[in-house]
Amino acid sequence: MGLFKNLFGGAKEEAPTIVTEENTVYSPLKGTVIPLKEIGDGIFSEGILGQGCGIRPDCSVVTSPVDGTISQVAETKHAVGVTSKDGVEVLVHVGLDTVSMNGKGFTVYVKEGDSVKCGQKLLAFDRKAIAEAGFPDVTAVLITNTDDYQAVELTKTGEVETAEKITALQK
Repeated sequence: MGLFKNLFGGAKEEAPTIVTEENTVYSPLKGTVIPLKEIGDGIFSEGILGQGCGIRPDCSVVTSPVDGTISQVAETKHAVGVTSKDGVEVLVHVGLDTVSMNGKGFTVYVKEGDSVKCGQKLLAFDRKAIAEAGFPDVTAVLITNTDDYQAVELTKTGEVETAEKITALQK
């Protein structure tokens, strides 16, 4: 039976089981966490789209930063929005100006309305293609409904693993 399951695609990739905390955002990828102001793009650096952080990636797979529902997938595949079960709206945006790549070098594994678990694969990106296009691959992780919270605290800087706690929010 197991042989047939493997041959005919019965084995679906499962998200790791990660125990999440309310009003908490977890790293969507492995890399180095940097403050928003160091991203180097006015819209992100100034917090216009919301508070959060940047991550200089060490990998090319973006996972869900929360348990929740996919609220947005950019047509150009470079960004995904996820709304957590407790209402935190998170935007994960790969690279600066990567919208102009029109999806080249990006693969999306989810669609709007999908339920996702923290650590579940959302998209993959080709770091080499982004570099060849002349763009940095720094990834913005933003809480787009920041105004709903009294405080957004960056709880981690420096090296981070996928699904490690990076941001805590206070109502």
